[in-house]
Amino acid sequence: MATREAVTDLARLQDVLLKKQASRSLYAFVEQAWGILEPSQPFRNNWHIPLICEHLEAVSAGETKRLVINLPPRYMKSLLVSVMWPAWEWLRDPTSRWVFVSYSDQLSSKHSLDRRTLITSTWYQQNWGDAVQLSADQNAKHEFQNQRRGVMVATSIGGSITGKGGNRIVVDDPHNPLQAESDAQRETAIRYFTQTLSTRLDDKRRGAMVVVMQRLHEQDLTAACIDLGFDVLALSAEAETRTTIVFPRSGRQHVRETGDLLWPDREGPEELATQRRILGSASYAGQYQQRPAPVDGNIFKKDWWQFYDELPAEVEEFAQSWDMAFKDGPDNDYVVGLVAGRRGSRIYLIDRVKGQWSFSETCRQFEALTRRYPQAVRKLVEDAANGPAIISFLGDRIEGVVPVSPQGGKIARARAAQPRVEAGNIYLPNPRPHGVLIKERAWVDDFLHACTVFPRSRHDDDVDAFTQLLTGWEQEEEWVFL
Repeated sequence: MATREAVTDLARLQDVLLKKQASRSLYAFVEQAWGILEPSQPFRNNWHIPLICEHLEAVSAGETKRLVINLPPRYMKSLLVSVMWPAWEWLRDPTSRWVFVSYSDQLSSKHSLDRRTLITSTWYQQNWGDAVQLSADQNAKHEFQNQRRGVMVATSIGGSITGKGGNRIVVDDPHNPLQAESDAQRETAIRYFTQTLSTRLDDKRRGAMVVVMQRLHEQDLTAACIDLGFDVLALSAEAETRTTIVFPRSGRQHVRETGDLLWPDREGPEELATQRRILGSASYAGQYQQRPAPVDGNIFKKDWWQFYDELPAEVEEFAQSWDMAFKDGPDNDYVVGLVAGRRGSRIYLIDRVKGQWSFSETCRQFEALTRRYPQAVRKLVEDAANGPAIISFLGDRIEGVVPVSPQGGKIARARAAQPRVEAGNIYLPNPRPHGVLIKERAWVDDFLHACTVFPRSRHDDDVDAFTQLLTGWEQEEEWVFL
């Protein structure tokens, strides 16, 4: 029978082993720290938790410097990224300086209080109190400092951080889900991230920025970070295709088969189905699937579009439809020109040109498309942006240029065109009639994507040109030729 001293020595040895494990592994730290922040809930492991931990460890090791993590709501993203990880990294480097940002002051305050609760806990202090002690004179709700000069500062989007910075900047839920449709709100968050937070890294070469959020819109902060070259870990609640996920440090692999749920012990098929009904397909696709447009589309469903291998010989008439832009440049809208034919109620899209072109290049593209399709005599041109200049310049040189004044908003025009698509009256050239992509039809995939994600798309030029075409044919008797 073991003596009391032997049991005590064994317990002490076990505590030393647990401390060593938690110091080396963020995942082990999370397991042990869980009960401090969630005392009423047992820790329920799932494969995505160590996966996220490895990505964060890669940031701590300097292997990853710009990272976006997209997760459904309530899947431990904030607890892991904004609370556990910084407390763990202070064990290894108590001099590190952190800036945390969320969409609201209330949310950023909660995360800050959770961090402080963990760091001042008996468990944390007994194990690492010799390295991490908070300074009594710098221990506020939004900002606290340890005795090794490490700092953690919390603020909200738009909050002042003048004079403050760090080698870790964490942005957790930058957009309010209730305001995700507001262009102004999204742009405010993105501008604050790019114009203010990006300047707050103490060492821009070695410092790191991590964004953790659920997708809310195709033009949200994640989209901006993707454009900036961030690494992205995006996990959907339901796997839409078979995917092999490789852990960044251990090399471990996890295979998600089509239909696999991300955390079935937390949200099973019934719970997810309920969330889909509550949120609607568009919001569910963003928040739970990390794809801010449903697979089947928004206004224009993907399954509604028809395809043809060869254009029917009986097509009766042809037309062009042009949506113009104000100016060229990578940050501006596109110019889109469509060519289509009509046979009764069926409309066949034949070709499309698209580019961020200058005025002179737009004119050249217009003339080139006209030469390729001389049968498309009617040419609808939106009487907006640089459309009037195009009309004035080309009107005397090209037959059939028709100025069109847009009526109603973009969404209203799309909804007016919706029944034609839903009825199966719109045909696209099959880009892969024999399983191999035809180069001349490569535009179809991009056009279809632009239409199905509208109005959550970054650019709406394809939709504008398309709805203008349909409206023009419906009002054919009103066309006036120049």
